[in-house]
Amino acid sequence: MVAKIFIDGEAGTTGLQIRERLAGRRDLEVLSIAADKRKDQDERKRLLNAADVAILCLPDEAAKESVSLIENGTTRVIDASTAFRVDPDWAYGFAEMDKGQSQAIASARFVSNPGCWPQGLIAHVRPLIAAGLLPADHAISYNGISGYSGGGKQMIAEYEAAGASASHFMPYGLTFNHKHVPEMTLYTGLDSAPLFVPTVGDFAQGMTTFVPLQLGQLARVPSGRELHAAIADHFAAIEDSFVVVAPYEETARTPALDPQAHNDTNTMTLHVFANDARAQAVLVAVYDNLGKGASGAAVQNLNLMLGVSARESLAA
Repeated sequence: MVAKIFIDGEAGTTGLQIRERLAGRRDLEVLSIAADKRKDQDERKRLLNAADVAILCLPDEAAKESVSLIENGTTRVIDASTAFRVDPDWAYGFAEMDKGQSQAIASARFVSNPGCWPQGLIAHVRPLIAAGLLPADHAISYNGISGYSGGGKQMIAEYEAAGASASHFMPYGLTFNHKHVPEMTLYTGLDSAPLFVPTVGDFAQGMTTFVPLQLGQLARVPSGRELHAAIADHFAAIEDSFVVVAPYEETARTPALDPQAHNDTNTMTLHVFANDARAQAVLVAVYDNLGKGASGAAVQNLNLMLGVSARESLAA
């Protein structure tokens, strides 16, 4: 049976990337809206209700409107906005988050695609809290750098227009109220919000994220190898995982932390670096903000919902 897929917002960055990944699939029929009818509510409503799965690549309020236009009880939804990410009625679309998460996604009618930034934090911190190596009340800070494509069409246009004068390193979100913070807090299992400082770099896509840890503040100080083992054990138990845990190593630098290393793939690689004598560690994730961080995750979730291989249409 051919599943009908409607990408509401297919002209945006995430929508275009999803469509590219789905090109050539014989098990899917991608429904398209004419360019002159993208703001026609009646046409959008028709296509939303004709689809087996609707993928929403829209701002929050527009995504909520699209959900409200679905009148049948059959259209399933993957929403790429932040509108429903902490809604208990929606499955969170980070398939590797827990051992049963892919099944929760597969059986859900409504799936909220995760944000790009939260996945690097959740992938590291949630397993450590579950293993009892980090307490849920531990103060966590989180930072990193992402390609400018994460800012959407406007930021892409600004960076490409600026050329050589574009900022190479621009921190933002300095009021600490970034829209990703609620899902970071909820899905890591932390008792309070992490201190999050994102940065945009002068490159199109890819990202590297960092969780620095002052382990000496803990009642029991875990070693770097213990942190690594807990994270590795978590992901070893996940079937069809796109998350890779790099071998534990003591090194002052490595090219593996290049934020563009996994561009155009759905791979996320996790690293643990530590100085046990100083009771300090840093947890590093490398992935594509447009791949595992957005459109790749959406296609992975779509595959799970359709009951096909999670790796269909996705490069590892």
